[in-house]
Amino acid sequence: MMRLLLIALSSLSVATAFAPSTVMPSAASCLHSKKDAVDEVVNQQAFAAGSFVEFSEKKRIHVGKIESVEHKSSGGARYHVLGSEGKKFNIPDKQVRYSMACPNSPGQANKLYDEFCAAQGTPVQSIQSALDISPDLLEMAWEEAAMEDDESSDHSLTPDSFVELVHAHAATAMEKYLAWKYLQSDMSHIFFKEIKSHGRVVSFKAKTRKAVSAAKEMFCRTHEDDNEICFV
Repeated sequence: MMRLLLIALSSLSVATAFAPSTVMPSAASCLHSKKDAVDEVVNQQAFAAGSFVEFSEKKRIHVGKIESVEHKSSGGARYHVLGSEGKKFNIPDKQVRYSMACPNSPGQANKLYDEFCAAQGTPVQSIQSALDISPDLLEMAWEEAAMEDDESSDHSLTPDSFVELVHAHAATAMEKYLAWKYLQSDMSHIFFKEIKSHGRVVSFKAKTRKAVSAAKEMFCRTHEDDNEICFV
């Protein structure tokens, strides 16, 4: 009897030894395959090399030209920028405040870049004169935007639509930049609120009449009024 039992156990061991084994994949390999399938990096849309940009760096505002563009492993864009004073910068996309396309003609490009650099530190009074804007026209633009009755309208103006509304012509590249700067001034903040996209100011939404009244009162208390805005 004992002999039969030993033979049976021996046969079972041989069968088990030749049976196909099932190997379970490790948790690490499963996670790795899932990560490869899902984690496809998409490069951020970037400004073109050659573009003129206003950007911030260490709480200072500069202007310059994008010399080259690169993308990080995460997909984020970075720019090598030659500043207007000859200094080189390496900045992430989020530090770009404004971008202007470079003309194809070298002569036009140089002229526009010189104007762009000169305008960067221009005071509001000079911008107002360059745009031929008055407090009356600023308030008129606000009224037009605020009264827009189209259901699809968000009561906002872009720099180019602001120039077109006020002067009835398409804005030039410099007029767009100057309008963008002007609409961020303290006086313009009486009437408009800045709207951002990807961290950049891109448009200006008309405030309500009640908000404008309160903002104008505060402005006139805290600013020396050289533009007669408090009497409009």
